[in-house]
Amino acid sequence: MASFDIVSKVDPQTLENAVNTAIKELQTRYDLRDTKGGMELNKKDNTILLSSENSMRVKALEDILLGRIVKQGIDGTALDFSAEEQASGQLIKKTIKVRAGVDKEAGRKITKAIKDAKVKVEVQMQDDQMRVSAKKIDDLQAAIAVLRSTDIGQPLQFVNMKS
Repeated sequence: MASFDIVSKVDPQTLENAVNTAIKELQTRYDLRDTKGGMELNKKDNTILLSSENSMRVKALEDILLGRIVKQGIDGTALDFSAEEQASGQLIKKTIKVRAGVDKEAGRKITKAIKDAKVKVEVQMQDDQMRVSAKKIDDLQAAIAVLRSTDIGQPLQFVNMKS
């Protein structure tokens, strides 16, 4: 049976390059020149920490980061901006999580999208990825087309195609 895997991952080197470029832009921007805090990538936890004096500047840091990430070729939905800002002394901090892996909720959305399209494939959840298998490659390609047109909420890559 033919199959492929659905994964959601971000290249760590590209992410680091985007954050470093954003930090350089932060240092050269006139309106953010004497800002305390800044931007920091935590590779171990796969998070980015933004900190500044007020929430308006934290929002500006988010915009700079998102612009640099998109310019590096990373999908903007790979970042989870939903975390709340937290006051810590004189600074306001916000932790942005970089989405990696297909979580259960996204897996349900993927399965539902494929079943609603009535494509003859089998979908299985495997840890942080999904395996889609079918008898014909044409059915797999139809499943990929359905998923590309559906908004899952995170970037998806289709890898390991086997026939």
